[in-house]
Amino acid sequence: MTLDIGYRLAALLIPLASLVVSCHAVLTKRDSRSALTWVALAWFAPVVGVLLYLLFGINRLRRRVTLQSRETPHWEHGEAATCDLATLEQRLERRHRHLVTLASAVNRLTERPLLDGNTVEVLVDGDEAFPAMIEAIHQARISITLATYIFGNDRIGRAFADALTAAVRRGVAVRVLIDNAGERYTWPSMVGVLRRRGVVVARFFPSLPSRLFGINMRNHRKLLVIDGRIGFTGGMNIRRHHSREESGRRMARDFQFRLQGPVVQQLQEVFYEDWYFAARERLDGQLWFPPCRRRGEVVARGIRSGPDDNFLKHQDVLLAAIATAERSLRIVTPYFLPESTLISALTTAALRGIRIDIVLPESSNLPFVHWAMMAQLPQIMDHDIQVWLSPPPFDHAKAMIVDEVWSFIGSSNWDPRSLRLNFEFNVECYDPSLASVLTAHVDQRIRAARLLNLEELEDRAFPVRLRDGLTRLLMPYL
Repeated sequence: MTLDIGYRLAALLIPLASLVVSCHAVLTKRDSRSALTWVALAWFAPVVGVLLYLLFGINRLRRRVTLQSRETPHWEHGEAATCDLATLEQRLERRHRHLVTLASAVNRLTERPLLDGNTVEVLVDGDEAFPAMIEAIHQARISITLATYIFGNDRIGRAFADALTAAVRRGVAVRVLIDNAGERYTWPSMVGVLRRRGVVVARFFPSLPSRLFGINMRNHRKLLVIDGRIGFTGGMNIRRHHSREESGRRMARDFQFRLQGPVVQQLQEVFYEDWYFAARERLDGQLWFPPCRRRGEVVARGIRSGPDDNFLKHQDVLLAAIATAERSLRIVTPYFLPESTLISALTTAALRGIRIDIVLPESSNLPFVHWAMMAQLPQIMDHDIQVWLSPPPFDHAKAMIVDEVWSFIGSSNWDPRSLRLNFEFNVECYDPSLASVLTAHVDQRIRAARLLNLEELEDRAFPVRLRDGLTRLLMPYL
């Protein structure tokens, strides 16, 4: 009798749960393909589908982060630091003034000011970046904030831990934020190591339920701010793989950037929001936000993106930049799985006569992503877009340069996980000198790379093409 009641109850609740999931997916999913997938899963595999939707399908962060952002103070950068569109137009040469249109679009998109008076220095690979970052930590006198996706328990990670511990002992206020998924790349976790040394650490998802339900959303941002005045950002995690001396053949090449000037406050603002989300601690006052000072001539703006109120912000910036370009686009990314809107934008730009060079790694640290990428490439190679395959070691660098003036640097990749699900941070820069340095690095990669052609892709063995094509079907989830 009891078993019969249980069957009847299950027969009632399971379809009801499938109906609820279907309604929620239809009403909340912006991508119709995603909504259709969840609806189909909820009805054809109801128990598994409902459980998977509860774990991966519901964005519980959007409301929570929205409420958090209302409590985030807006720090004044000062009139001298803010760069309006008229000033930017005067600063650019006549042949580059079309980029003011791009700045105007990003103004409306981000509602964050462009800031003048910055320096941006390119640091190539961990062999340049890690010593500079550790030395900056040693020089800190007031505060240090550090956010990273991976904090490796290896010689590089321990060198950072030693520097942070020394800073705490000399009275510097230190806060370290590590992503919950990235934390698990090495064992034992550096969270425990740092805490035992007296360093204040938080996970991006602080509690077990939030870790479980937020498993598909990762804080991929890389931020280091020293005394509120010197900032580092880019694509490098804190681990030995970015150092040629430490990793050898397993090295991952990358860019990191040292910034000084008013834009560093925008790095600190993003850290503040992430830290408050994770630790519920306010970082107020001049200890964390000292007055900004001009340090150079770069006009720059920090841009956040994530599955919250900043959904698809980096993709929208990429679309605006591609549409604005008049001469050239240079793109370096480790993972290239653009969705249809970006593919259309790139092919349209190529039809307009824009020279487009895309530099990708010949071999990847994520085989499934690489297979899907190879299946995706024919869609753009029909339109004279040049794709270059960079030889090992694996190239993890991320950068985009438009018309040799505008640069987009930071942590974002050209794939759905990065653009839709991850919390990312990039900086847009309007400066010919910085763009020239980045262009030189990209051109160096191109000289060492080989040009991929469409015939090569089409001549691959049938099982290889089938494998790549099937993997591409999983693109939204890779």
